[in-house]
Amino acid sequence: MTFPIRPVAESEWPALTRVLEEAFGWTPHPEQSARFKAQTEFDRTIGAFDGDQLVGAAAAFSLSMTVPGGRLPVAGVTSVSVLPSHRRRGVLSSLMRTQLADVRERGEHVAALYASEASIYGRYGYGRASSELSFHLRKPDAAFVREWPQDPSLRLRVVKPADVRSDLEKLFASLVARRPGRYERPELVWDVVLADEEYDQRGAGPLRSVLAEDDGGVRGYALFRVKTSWDAHGLPDGELKLQELEAADPAAYALLWRSVLERDLISRVEAGGRPADDPLVALLADPRRLRAEVADELWVRLVDVDQALASRAYAAPVDVVIEVEDDVCPWNAGRRRLTAGPSGAVCGPVDDAPDVTLPVAALGSAYLGDGQLGELLQAGLLREHSPGAVRALAAAMSWSPKPWCGLTF
Repeated sequence: MTFPIRPVAESEWPALTRVLEEAFGWTPHPEQSARFKAQTEFDRTIGAFDGDQLVGAAAAFSLSMTVPGGRLPVAGVTSVSVLPSHRRRGVLSSLMRTQLADVRERGEHVAALYASEASIYGRYGYGRASSELSFHLRKPDAAFVREWPQDPSLRLRVVKPADVRSDLEKLFASLVARRPGRYERPELVWDVVLADEEYDQRGAGPLRSVLAEDDGGVRGYALFRVKTSWDAHGLPDGELKLQELEAADPAAYALLWRSVLERDLISRVEAGGRPADDPLVALLADPRRLRAEVADELWVRLVDVDQALASRAYAAPVDVVIEVEDDVCPWNAGRRRLTAGPSGAVCGPVDDAPDVTLPVAALGSAYLGDGQLGELLQAGLLREHSPGAVRALAAAMSWSPKPWCGLTF
């Protein structure tokens, strides 16, 4: 049985939210739903229909995302959902294939998403392209190394986030280009970041902020909530939940972390969604006491392999013939030569014998600079025909700092 795919009209928002609520077990406050509707690009939102009933959906945001060496328009895939009554009937496959064809028609070479279930998206050519850490740190364990960077010109200022929104936006915009995976935030996204109604707080208290600044302006900020608590003996046992910490330089970064970790009446700090190479690990005098959990973050799909590979920078020279396997986007399948280095890249079809044969998802995983090409080779999930070719390709596609998006879309 087939289910026709067509755009979802704005007037069909109630039907779309019903699919999302059923698929994700999500019941937002009406105001939260209104914010999400305001962000939705209905010309990029498609649905699968069973008669007049919307039974599945997929959407995308038009993102400007940093990649190694520059910035690209990227399709930020979101709201992929199917009613429980219509699972395993081809709805998801139809939605994903239709969406990828649309992304290609729009001239976007790359799609990215946060996976609700990691087992799903590899089937459609997405590869795990970045990781994130969640930190758990007790206040008594938070001493820094003696050499931690300090700048006497820096000072802290406690502020209400809404009162300094323009400062936060300006600083963040100055940092986006520094790390692959980050994307420019429009006004509507900042509305969500700074949202602070009771239903946004989830029992963790109001959104708070501290700035690190000097006479020249703001050099960093932290956004967090404080959940106050006392133990049975009347001792403070509060928890600080860090939402964001952004800084333009190491001294501002370290000072903001000290402010967070030394806050009165706090016994522990929880910080989810931090980059895999977060320098906090290096700053701690005893990093063993930091409890860090790792999880996948961005998943990336090369929609046009040749254009995507030619549109990023490379850490080292490489000249390799890649044979790509891609049964979802057949225009990508076949052999191409990638000749690349720090000064640029060229990629296009050839008839030469391949050095490497790999699924398109493997290239997606490596695209932002933190791929697992070597691990995939050892696992037998790609094939190397010329000894050393995978190592050379992995070295060329690597990047520092490691990719990190930092905000779910």
